[in-house]
Amino acid sequence: MAITLAEAKIGMADKVDQQIVDMFRRSSLLLDQMVFDNVISPGTGGSTLTYGYIQLKSPSTAAVRTVGGEYTPGEAKKEKKTANAIIMGGAFQMDRVIQNTAGAANEMAFQAEQKIKATANYFHNLVINGTSEGGTFDGLKKLLSGTANELTSAVSLKTSDELDENYNAFLDEMDSFISILDGTPSMLLMNRSMLVKLRSIARRAGYYERTQDDFGRTVETYAGVPMVDMGQFYNGETVEDVVATESGKTAIYAVSLGLDGFHGISPMGDGVIQAYLPDLNTPGAVKTGEVELVAGVVLKNTLKAAVLKDIAIAAN
Repeated sequence: MAITLAEAKIGMADKVDQQIVDMFRRSSLLLDQMVFDNVISPGTGGSTLTYGYIQLKSPSTAAVRTVGGEYTPGEAKKEKKTANAIIMGGAFQMDRVIQNTAGAANEMAFQAEQKIKATANYFHNLVINGTSEGGTFDGLKKLLSGTANELTSAVSLKTSDELDENYNAFLDEMDSFISILDGTPSMLLMNRSMLVKLRSIARRAGYYERTQDDFGRTVETYAGVPMVDMGQFYNGETVEDVVATESGKTAIYAVSLGLDGFHGISPMGDGVIQAYLPDLNTPGAVKTGEVELVAGVVLKNTLKAAVLKDIAIAAN
């Protein structure tokens, strides 16, 4: 069974829970559009959130044969793999007096929204970079490393002059990059600096458009494909781009969302997102609220994701 966050919201009777889901959707175009295969059923004791799947490594081929001749055998290559859903989120505390005197500001809503943004950013970081905490969660950086879908850019886009001189060459790279995929990608994932460069190139080529979605959010597209700023991740000490720029070079990831490609995984039911908000009418001066996202990602078909890396966008 597959479910989106919009569909998960429909199954929720509590209006507050529905609002929390909408906050997650508003905070991340990726989370909003991603399909989750919600079939994980924890084993005895509820100690595992493991999802097993078959990854298509290379598709089957077809050919012609002569009369009396035989086809050359060739099989699709597949591999049995597993991934774990990760429990992510956080808690916040507030004094009931602050909430009761906040008026229209609504301190609880503010704290919940900020926690949701932090969780969405953490999910973005896992999608690209993965983690080993709480179980294996391979990100796109690892899933695509060493594959035929990992391309290296040879074009420099460091300055406006280089953009003017090299944008046609970069368009050719983008064409090759996108053509690797089986079908049109659902979105292009990058950092803000790369998005600024790609926006400029798309404008020069007439490939740029911007629209508003149902949340009033601006969605920028390259040749009809949404360009997504994956934002920044706070690691507890510093704020870093989810898609890093190292030695002046960065990357663009292309993904095709769907159960046959790149998709999310979550436990059974519609509980991919849970909110635990305090009852202000119960005893206890300091109230604790929690927001939780239980999810992972898998790539079932290696032709449904690709990366164009080492794009030079800044001086070393």
